[in-house]
Amino acid sequence: MSSTDSVWLVTGCSTGFGRELARLLLRRGRRVLVTARDPATLAEFSAAANALVATLDVTVPAQIADVVRQAGVRFGGIDVLVNNAGYGYLSAIEEGEDKEVRAIFETNVFGLANMTRAVLPGMRERRRGHIVNISSMSGLIGLPGIGYYNATKFAVEGMSEALAKEVAPLGIRVTIVEPGPFRTDWAGRSLKTPPTAIADYAPSAGARRAAVQAYSGRQPGDPVRAAEAIIEAVESPEPPLHLLLGRPAYEMTAAKLKEFSAEMEKWRELSLGADFPDAD
Repeated sequence: MSSTDSVWLVTGCSTGFGRELARLLLRRGRRVLVTARDPATLAEFSAAANALVATLDVTVPAQIADVVRQAGVRFGGIDVLVNNAGYGYLSAIEEGEDKEVRAIFETNVFGLANMTRAVLPGMRERRRGHIVNISSMSGLIGLPGIGYYNATKFAVEGMSEALAKEVAPLGIRVTIVEPGPFRTDWAGRSLKTPPTAIADYAPSAGARRAAVQAYSGRQPGDPVRAAEAIIEAVESPEPPLHLLLGRPAYEMTAAKLKEFSAEMEKWRELSLGADFPDAD
């Protein structure tokens, strides 16, 4: 894919990664469908000749279909889809409200899946394309107080790895982006919490919730540098399947892999002994 004339569709551009990514792409001359649920938040992009601003709630199938149609009419198709729309939910598992849990899955998982299915026919036809799914280090590491958010991002990880194997023979790439804590709205305005906290979880889920909310605006990650890294990865000759962003994500994932490997070895004989004795 030629980087200079590629067409990007980015979801969730009202704030954070999506907004910075759209800004950087447009400055570099890429053609971009800049989308958000509220188009009023995208006024700064409307004058750019290489931008198409569109209303998009990824939980509304008709809006997804319309944005993909607009991309075809204006730009001839979509080369890169960035599934960025999503939000967090801080709650112990027992504290979780059914309505809120289902809502976060609708956006973070099913919305992403619907967007992906909508762009794949065009990518398959052209035998090229790239799907970038914004996951999280929370898609690799379970932490107290964010179990439901973990669940959505673990789902994105599994779906994306399977997708990568399905579409590689068709010339389509997949990259899973796994940021750590960044100075976006994730821990601020966009974050949801249950109305009632259970005291027994104060030392675990409660402490995590307080810590996340306390460092909002002071996270080490720079969204602009993250956007630069995403573009560099997508436009590299051999894009990665997994892209960790930020030191906390890198170091905590490395620590988990080490712990996981050690646990596997510790229980190796018990694991292997579950097969039939005559199994190869």
